[in-house]
Amino acid sequence: MSEFIRRLKFAGVGRLFAGTTLTAILLAGAPAQATDGYFATGYGAQSKGLAGAGLAYPKDSLALATNPAAATTLGNRWDVGVDIFTPKRSAAFRGTGLDRSFDGDGQPIAFIPEAGWVRQVGDRLAVGLVAYGNGGMITDYKSNPFARYGATGQAGVELQQLFVSPTIAYRFAEGQSIGLAANIAGQTFRARGLGPFAAFSQSPTNFTDKGVDTAWGYGVRAGYLGRLTDRLSLGAFWQSKTSFDAFRKYRGLFAEGGDFDAPSTYGAGVAFKATPRLDLVAEWRRIELSKVKSVGTPLAALFAGRPFGASDGPGFGWRDVDVVKLGANYWVNDAWQVRAGYDHAGNPIPASQTLLNIIAPAVVTDQFALGATWSGPSGLEVSGYAQYSPKKTVRGSGSIPAMLGGGEADISMSQAVVGVSLGWKY
Repeated sequence: MSEFIRRLKFAGVGRLFAGTTLTAILLAGAPAQATDGYFATGYGAQSKGLAGAGLAYPKDSLALATNPAAATTLGNRWDVGVDIFTPKRSAAFRGTGLDRSFDGDGQPIAFIPEAGWVRQVGDRLAVGLVAYGNGGMITDYKSNPFARYGATGQAGVELQQLFVSPTIAYRFAEGQSIGLAANIAGQTFRARGLGPFAAFSQSPTNFTDKGVDTAWGYGVRAGYLGRLTDRLSLGAFWQSKTSFDAFRKYRGLFAEGGDFDAPSTYGAGVAFKATPRLDLVAEWRRIELSKVKSVGTPLAALFAGRPFGASDGPGFGWRDVDVVKLGANYWVNDAWQVRAGYDHAGNPIPASQTLLNIIAPAVVTDQFALGATWSGPSGLEVSGYAQYSPKKTVRGSGSIPAMLGGGEADISMSQAVVGVSLGWKY
């Protein structure tokens, strides 16, 4: 067993990341969605067992995906994990004369991989690399909700974002570190069954049913991690907007000729050692969804004479969200840890914007998590977690314009996810 572990440790980080990144790209068409808007709640199985908390409490190398300063505290290690994601999405019409509900779960299960690596370089410097799915919006309506307006075939969208982040961190004083990461990102998108809305686009032939399109982007992330006392730590991060190339096949759908950037986000958190075995964590984050035009501009822009695809054209009408995370990690003994967490995120979709968001009903606001880790004497760690978000419904109010017959559109979502990871300390 020890020889097996030794070979795994030194098999090569390059092959680990090449394989994980390739797997993520191959899975780009798989359904995925997330609780914090369309962002993942967290990265790494141990953080996800705390409902994504970990800015001030890094547990594995995936912590670099939120706070790059964590690299100086993790020693030498690498981690690889996979999530199994099962969302439930639906929509319904009220007061239209053709009231009916629709199931958006034509693709009910996703497998989402991630991997991380970190290494100490001298006493003060550390480097790392993480590859992870940032989030997504996937729906697949076998029965098209927009058929009443003349749509044909199935309806839905598929948006997937993959981030690869090389990281460097520096300990500038005892217990005080800063870090910087470059976000190298790719995303894919596909839309189907939205034909009736193409008439309101500046490029109707580049609105829907154009197959999968790919765009590449970049951004940065900075972080701080500091030990304030022997029992209290503080973490903070800021991530810039990730600027992507435009989706040329869908330049008639998204504002600014097909532009779909990932929004900026920032936050802070604390970790407190309540007892020698019990650690408590709390944090707050803000995601600036409204500052990405394709995401934040409301449908009302259309009625002000601005067509889909224009520089100031309509989008999904999402608002910024604040996220609060609470968690507890308990050391049962030297080998076992157990943990639990709670995440509350604001609902990004106003009641007036539910019609277009039938294809992206990311409205869940509460998530509950449990997790555990076993640590072996050779440096091997095995972690698992489960998360559940109860069903949330947003009832439309003024959501269907009179030109489309009036009435209301309601959207609903719930989700469950389980995951496992392997980590090696060397």
